[in-house]
Amino acid sequence: MNCIIIGVAGGTGSGKSTFTNRLKEEFSEDVAVIYHDNYYRRQDDISFEDRKKVNYDHPDSLETQLLLEHLHMLKDGLAVDCPVYDYSRHNRSDQTVHIEPRKIILAEGILLLADKRIRDLLDIKIYVEADADERILRRVVRDVKERGRDIDNIVEQYLTTVKPMHYLYVEPTRAMADIVINSGMNNVAFDIVRSRIQLMLEAAD
Repeated sequence: MNCIIIGVAGGTGSGKSTFTNRLKEEFSEDVAVIYHDNYYRRQDDISFEDRKKVNYDHPDSLETQLLLEHLHMLKDGLAVDCPVYDYSRHNRSDQTVHIEPRKIILAEGILLLADKRIRDLLDIKIYVEADADERILRRVVRDVKERGRDIDNIVEQYLTTVKPMHYLYVEPTRAMADIVINSGMNNVAFDIVRSRIQLMLEAAD
């Protein structure tokens, strides 16, 4: 199956999901979305308290090999059952999400561009960036409302792992992107990406 695989990367709270969702809405039934975050490794062998201390912003915390296999399967026209991560338990859940192959596969994650094997598979590499203060504020709101975290845990995690890992592993991937966007709501950038995808779809037909 001919499909376009687009990677959307960038720091936590940068606007990746906003941009991904806009593309998903624009191309609707032609799009499937796969999230790198769902590929955090299963940690049944350690306690909840120990799981809270894991560095989730290091590339080794993710089962990227499995994501790579799933992307190859989707590219080959095969459906996948991707894992689901439970943020409240800091562990992979027993559920899976069934994803059917589509003309456009959107892959999203902060460390998506950190792995050369993933980069080589992507037809378009996008990096979304935002001011550090904006990113932490968005993360606080999201983690409290959507992930059941408390403020103390969020602040400690940000200072000990999120911030240092961003500068060590995430920000360097900016240079590996085809397009760098300063906001998930940047309409000019969205129009450029949308037009590029449309041209690629027409060429594939």
